[in-house]
Amino acid sequence: MPDAVDQITAAWRTHRPDVDTSPMEIVGRITRLHRLLDRALTDFFHTHNLERWEFDVLATLRRSTPESGLTAGELNKAAMVTSGAITNRIDRLTAKGLVERIPDTKDRRAIRVHLTAKGRGLVDDLLPLHMANEQRLLAALTPTDRESLIPLLRTLSESLGDTSLT
Repeated sequence: MPDAVDQITAAWRTHRPDVDTSPMEIVGRITRLHRLLDRALTDFFHTHNLERWEFDVLATLRRSTPESGLTAGELNKAAMVTSGAITNRIDRLTAKGLVERIPDTKDRRAIRVHLTAKGRGLVDDLLPLHMANEQRLLAALTPTDRESLIPLLRTLSESLGDTSLT
């Protein structure tokens, strides 16, 4: 069954048959899928009274070394947002009692962000539900399809420079 990108590329073939629109077959689908997945994930987190970015910050802290926490700069690099945005996010999560700022024991100038017990519990409770939701979103793909898709997406990510969280 044709999807939206098939319809778009068919229209371009009619109006501009001289232009190779084959890249749109991939980029267009990735872009449209991003929007669909983003909407589905946003809706999922809203049912748990969270913004998607809140879970992203909490999950980043949860998978970091618990004893050391992360600086705002380290969180900023992982979240790919501005320093002002990460400060605002930390402020909002602090107000909810999900994270806390603690002075760095090795550097008095630095503040480290840690999950509170409430924040850690929230991430631990929500992670299995989040993974079940993502399984549901990928249900149209067989396990073999998924295994084939992973290295292709990795190659594309690497080629565009997405090779590190720092």
